[in-house]
Amino acid sequence: MTLTGRFVQLQPLGSAALPDLYRAIAHPEVFATGYGGGPAALARDVDGFIKWANDYFQWESLPYLVRLLGGPHDGDVVGTTTLGDIDVVAESIHLGWTAYDPRVWGTAVNAETKLLVLSNAFSNGFGRVKIQTDAINERSRAALLGISATFEGILRRDRPRADGTWRNTAVYSILADEWPAVRAGLEARLDACAGRFVTYRSLRSAGPGSTISGGAPQGGFHPAAGSAPASSAGATGSTPASDAEQSAEADTSQ
Repeated sequence: MTLTGRFVQLQPLGSAALPDLYRAIAHPEVFATGYGGGPAALARDVDGFIKWANDYFQWESLPYLVRLLGGPHDGDVVGTTTLGDIDVVAESIHLGWTAYDPRVWGTAVNAETKLLVLSNAFSNGFGRVKIQTDAINERSRAALLGISATFEGILRRDRPRADGTWRNTAVYSILADEWPAVRAGLEARLDACAGRFVTYRSLRSAGPGSTISGGAPQGGFHPAAGSAPASSAGATGSTPASDAEQSAEADTSQ
C-alpha cells in the first residue's frame, strides 16, 4: 500500500530502491547515535549497504521508502520507515527502522511520515504501537516525547551494537485511545506548513569521502507563491532547538 500525504509519499520498500536509499541515509550523522547497529555498521559503499540492508530491514513486514512530494526535489528518496513485529492477536505493532537524509532533518518529513504510518496502524485495528531507540539517541527520544509518545522504560543490555558494545533500548508507545490527541498534534505541525514543500538543508557530509550540496542554504520549507516566509534555521542550517520534533532524524530499532 502506498501512503500519500502533502509533503511525502511512502511506497513499499524494494531492493531496487536500495542504491537511492544508500545515498539518502548512509552518512555518519545518521548512524552516530545507534541506527542500524551504530557507527561500525555504516557501509563504505553501495554494495556493502545493500548487504547490510538485506539483513537489517524486516522485509516480511511493511517497510516503506519515503519520497518527497512537490517542489524542486519531487520524487527524491529521503528515508525509510517500517511497521514490523506484527502481532495481530495482541493488536500490537512496532514502528521503527526509521532514518532520514540529514538534509530533511528539521522539516515536515518526520511528522508526516509518523502521521501516515500511525494512521495506517490504528485504522487497521492495532491497539498499541511500540517505538524504540538506542538509549543514547537523545535527539530521537526528545522527538518521541514531542509527539506525546509515552516512555515505558529502558531495556538494559538489550542487544549488541556492530562494534561489540551493548545497547540499552529506550521503549515508547502510543495506544489507540491516545491516538486522536497524538494525531491532532502532528496535524497541527503540518498545518503550520500549509502551501509549502520541503527543500534540502545546507551542505552536509554525504558519507565517506564526499559531500552533497543541499538546495536552499537555510533549509526547512520553501514558501509557495503568496505564502508567508518560513522561519529559517540560520546560515549554518542548524536545527531549531526549541522544537523536539524538528530535531528528529532516526527513531530506530532492529
